[in-house]
Amino acid sequence: MSDVQLSSCLADQMQRFIDLRRLAGTDYGSQARLLSYFDRFLSEQGVTEPRIACQITDAYQRTLSHLRPRVQENRYSVVRQFCEYLSRTDPLGYVPDFFRTHPSQDATPRYIYSPTDIQKLLAAAGQLPPAGSLRPQTYRTLLGLLYSTGIRIGEAFALNVEDFHRDTTSLFIVAGKFRKARWVPLSASTCGALARYLQARSRFSLHAPDSPLFLNQRSRRLHYPPVHQTFQRLLCQCGLPQHAYTGPRIHDLRHTFAVHRLLAWYRDGQDVNARLPWLATYMGHVNIQSTHVYLRATAELLEQVDRRFHQHYLEHIQSHGGSV
Repeated sequence: MSDVQLSSCLADQMQRFIDLRRLAGTDYGSQARLLSYFDRFLSEQGVTEPRIACQITDAYQRTLSHLRPRVQENRYSVVRQFCEYLSRTDPLGYVPDFFRTHPSQDATPRYIYSPTDIQKLLAAAGQLPPAGSLRPQTYRTLLGLLYSTGIRIGEAFALNVEDFHRDTTSLFIVAGKFRKARWVPLSASTCGALARYLQARSRFSLHAPDSPLFLNQRSRRLHYPPVHQTFQRLLCQCGLPQHAYTGPRIHDLRHTFAVHRLLAWYRDGQDVNARLPWLATYMGHVNIQSTHVYLRATAELLEQVDRRFHQHYLEHIQSHGGSV
C-alpha cells in the first residue's frame, strides 16, 4: 500500500510513528490509513497546537458514532497508540482510555469445542477419502495443530516446511497478523504429530524447505474455501450443531485453545492473571484486551473459578475469624 498523505499539525509526528511501527516488522498499512482519518479530522477542526488534549479525542470519538462498534474501536485504538507514542517525549501529553464497546446482540457466538468434540473431529478427519492419500493426514494434523496452538488458520496455511523446528520444538510464524512474526513453542505430542506428518508427506511430495507444510491433493498450498467445505462435512459427520451464521467454525478452535489453556491453569493452581500476558504473546496479540475476546465463561471454567474462590475464602478469611 502507498504511503498515506498527512497534512495536520501532527503530520510529522504521525509519519515518524508509522515509520517506527514498520521498522518493528509490521506492515502497518491499514493502521496508517486509519490514522490518516484522525489527521484529516485535526485539519478540518483547525487544530494548530501540536499536543493532543482530552477534548480532541472525545470530539473525534463522537464523529465515529455512526460506525459499527468494531470499526469505531479500530480507528480509536490507532489514535490511542499514537498518543502513547507522543507521551514518551511529552509528559503532559494525553493518553485516552481504551475504547469500550458493548457486545452486539448480532455478534457471532463462539463455539467452544469439548475434548470429545475434538476427538471426534480428528478421528473423522483421519478417515477422509481417498484412501491411501495424504488428505486424511493433512486434515487431521491441521486441525490438531489449530486446537493445540491456537494459531490462526491463515498462519497455518502460510507455514512452510522450514518453519517447523523439531530440534527446538517450535514453529516460526512468518506471516502473522499485520505481518508480525513470532515463535510458537509446541508440546511434545504436537511436535511428534508434525514430525509424523512430514514423514508421510515425503512419500507424496518433495521435501524442499520452502515448500508448503500443508498440501492439498495437487501438492499445492491449502486454501480456505475447500478446507471450509471439508470442515463442514466433518461437523455433519460428527453430529456437531451447524448453523449458517453462528458456526461452529474453524476459527472457533482458536477460541477453544484460549479457554482450555485458561482452564488448565486454573486446575494447575497457577496465577491466571499473571499468565494472561503469556497467552496474549503466544496468540500473537498486541495486548491483553485482544485476548479477552477469545475468553468465554464456560461451565467448566466457572466451576474452577468458584472452587478457587472457595479455597481462598477457607484459607484467608475463615481461618482469620472472618464472616460473610
